[in-house]
Amino acid sequence: MTVDVAARPRWRLARAAVLLAVFVCAACGLVYELALVALGSYLIGDTVGQASIVLGVMVFAMGVGALVAKPLQSRAVVSFAVIELTLALLGGLSVLGLYAAFAWLDLYGPALVGTAFVLGLLIGAEIPLLMVMLQRIREQSAGSAVADLFAADYVGALLGGLAFPFLLIPVFGQLKGALVVGAVNAVAGVVLVFTVFRADLSRRAVAALGAATVVVGLLLGYAWVTAHDFEVTTRQQLYRDPVVHAERSRYQEIVLTRSVREPGHSAADLRLFLNGDLQFSSIDEYRYHEALVHPAMRGAHGDVLVLGAGDGLAAREILKYPDVRSVTLVDLDPAVVELARREPQLRELNRESLTDPRVRVLNLDAFAWLRTAADRFDVVVADLPDPDETATAKLYTIEFYTLVRPVLAPGGRLVVQSGSPYFAPRSYWSIERSVREAGFATVPYHVDVPSFGDWGFVLAAPGDVAPELALPADPPPLRFLTPQVLAAAGTFPADRARLDVPASTLLRPRVLDYAREEWRGY
Repeated sequence: MTVDVAARPRWRLARAAVLLAVFVCAACGLVYELALVALGSYLIGDTVGQASIVLGVMVFAMGVGALVAKPLQSRAVVSFAVIELTLALLGGLSVLGLYAAFAWLDLYGPALVGTAFVLGLLIGAEIPLLMVMLQRIREQSAGSAVADLFAADYVGALLGGLAFPFLLIPVFGQLKGALVVGAVNAVAGVVLVFTVFRADLSRRAVAALGAATVVVGLLLGYAWVTAHDFEVTTRQQLYRDPVVHAERSRYQEIVLTRSVREPGHSAADLRLFLNGDLQFSSIDEYRYHEALVHPAMRGAHGDVLVLGAGDGLAAREILKYPDVRSVTLVDLDPAVVELARREPQLRELNRESLTDPRVRVLNLDAFAWLRTAADRFDVVVADLPDPDETATAKLYTIEFYTLVRPVLAPGGRLVVQSGSPYFAPRSYWSIERSVREAGFATVPYHVDVPSFGDWGFVLAAPGDVAPELALPADPPPLRFLTPQVLAAAGTFPADRARLDVPASTLLRPRVLDYAREEWRGY
């Protein structure tokens, strides 16, 4: 049966309802895409790769879906309702399912491709069916109808693109955000079919679609109620020790774990993970932070800049020097800094360094901040996340280290945490090469940190004269680093000798490629 609304004064309202459904469905479809990309970025860390896979597969599947919709056009209304309910259920549960596939089944890659394809297939079938439904309300030329539909579709996509990062993630988080969108998707499709196109449905179709709507609503509702417990249980599967704190900030997933007690240690092991990557273990973090900070403190160190290190542990080591006047800490994520300020064990570990009056914290992107920085510092400590993601790889480039040079006072030093010269030698030596090509004389060195393995750093100074790899003349009491240990740290064994690898740049982030290849499997 055709809905003959053309002769009625209400045809404009019916047509507007169809275009509103297009608008809402487009917004929901884009949110599903962005949710898959964001989840992959959190879990895998490869933002560009995840976006390419998701968008490529979904766009291809949308084309297939448009072709598949051809034989469904004779029953456009019922087909559209079924597609929307299926899309709402699968899209709403997609993040939950993929998270489970990652944590429990180790099938994230195939699950991502399959999910993206199915969602794209369903999204691609929407527009042809909506075109038929729009024409049933009032005949239009093909060009005019296409213009109306695609205008609503593109504007809806804009809404979805803005709602995902600025509304859904901050308010609901990824799991519940996808469920909310699934519910909106279902309501938009069902309301349109049961109002404007009710006359096209037989009693059996109405009953079946009504029952399907109830089932989809119950499943999404059950998922909403159990989402928190599911996330806690699934997250724990990813970590060896009990999770004592977990949150997803605007930038990353932040997890603290704490063991009951490590054999041979008097205290439990507190560990911080960002997007699944270990940042420190309380049992041996002092080895890392002493090696990072104290060689750079040889010489003037009144004013110190710390890039990253929102946990406050590098600042703790710097503040051991009573003649330090100021510490400026630039870390992107305020959630990490806030956790370091309020979590009792973390505060004890960093000795409440972030509440010291000499410390100024700026929650800004280090790259952007350096471009406009006017202050000068005696020491710059770059304790940044590893360059295994697109967002962090820019912080290990020639351009980044070139921005560091102007903020160094005369005689100033730079130290960079540079990854493992054992597990990731090309990454390590590429970072060292990048620092050199930015106009620094460098001193590479490495120490053993049991939680990380063999870990490397680069000490550098502008110009042609490399700084001396030694402790300050009167260092504070240290637990690990001695003059003898530091002297040995500058020697590399034959199987990990210097590699002649290219530097990394913004337009050619080689360190990102190296890091992904070398850390694969660890």
